[in-house]
Amino acid sequence: MFRNRTFSFEALRAAGFAVYGGADLGEVIVTAQKVRGSDVASWHRSWKATAERVHGIGSEALAAGHRVSAREALLRASNYYRTAEFFLREHPATDPEVRLLSTRSRETFAQAASLLDNPVVPVSIPYEGTTLPGYLFLVDDSGAARPTVIYNSGYDSTLEEAYFAVGAAALSRGYNVLAFDGPGQGAALRVQALVFRPDWEKVVSPVVDFALTRPEIDPEAIALFGYSLGGLLVARAAAYEHRVAALILDDGLYDLYAAFAAGSPAYFLRWIDQGRDGRTNRLMALNGHFDIGARCSLQNGCWAMGARSYADLFRKTKDYTLAGVAQRVTAPTLILDAEHDQFFKGQPQLVERALTQAATTLITLTAAEGAGEHCHMGALTRSHQVMFDWLDGVLAHTSQPASGRSA
Repeated sequence: MFRNRTFSFEALRAAGFAVYGGADLGEVIVTAQKVRGSDVASWHRSWKATAERVHGIGSEALAAGHRVSAREALLRASNYYRTAEFFLREHPATDPEVRLLSTRSRETFAQAASLLDNPVVPVSIPYEGTTLPGYLFLVDDSGAARPTVIYNSGYDSTLEEAYFAVGAAALSRGYNVLAFDGPGQGAALRVQALVFRPDWEKVVSPVVDFALTRPEIDPEAIALFGYSLGGLLVARAAAYEHRVAALILDDGLYDLYAAFAAGSPAYFLRWIDQGRDGRTNRLMALNGHFDIGARCSLQNGCWAMGARSYADLFRKTKDYTLAGVAQRVTAPTLILDAEHDQFFKGQPQLVERALTQAATTLITLTAAEGAGEHCHMGALTRSHQVMFDWLDGVLAHTSQPASGRSA
């Protein structure tokens, strides 16, 4: 779709949600055609225009009482607003456009969620003197305790993506989903200015505490789902939090610093270790001038991790690792790998070797089946088949089959 690999991946990410109503392929194609080369401003304008147009369709349908049409359009608008905001990372904490687009993404999703056939409950999860925003997606309103997936998003993903990334697939198979924005993610970052922390068990344990207060959640059948960087975060949390029955890492990540440093020359990494930040930051800024993906990743990381500079960000990533804790994980774990993952290449294999006390299953999804990109973007039905068929088997002895569960 684009010569620029970063634009291609993010367009695929947006388009891939079409399978669960988060996009229309025709809308994605015509929007992409309006983006000029590798121009971030053009990307922003094109996706915002599509988001506003589709948002208008949803608002008109809602006012006219067309519930299904409104829901469909509002789901798409939420995804398009998120996509329009994605590369606005020069000054994201103070950029009014970031605030506008992220707010609209949240608001349109909230409207759509209220129109879903399955009950959706907005929740506030107690966390260190404040709360984390979340949604509880329920199979039905019976109140029956069901197996539940806790969704943990990643480095640049949001709570609202949860419905597309795992929620719709889980509901159709009889699983509830509890999704949340943790520090450094979604509204927790944009509204509350909470930044990532490496001791992620301090985030997940309050979420599990909250889950156990809900009668709709079977306490013996809770699975943690980690999306992108979330794969490392939930594995780290599970080293200390043993009330979960299973882990799904999409994809596996053992060491964030290693993923950041991959391909960097040795002298560059020495400069970071030696504190030669001026030279390091200038070099990374120069590289970012030519590489949109690198620039956006670094800018987002400085914001989301509270780093003072690019060099400081690199040093902060060293704390995000499973080294020294992986052997404490005991829950059965599915580790997903993407054949052509441009971010985590080789990391899922490191995770499998490190989880010595857990029963692990490593599955590589391939380019030949359309699932070779990071988090298997564009092949969600295939990746969900793998995830939930595995999870059905793991939880078979802990819970009764729910109505609609896959065989």
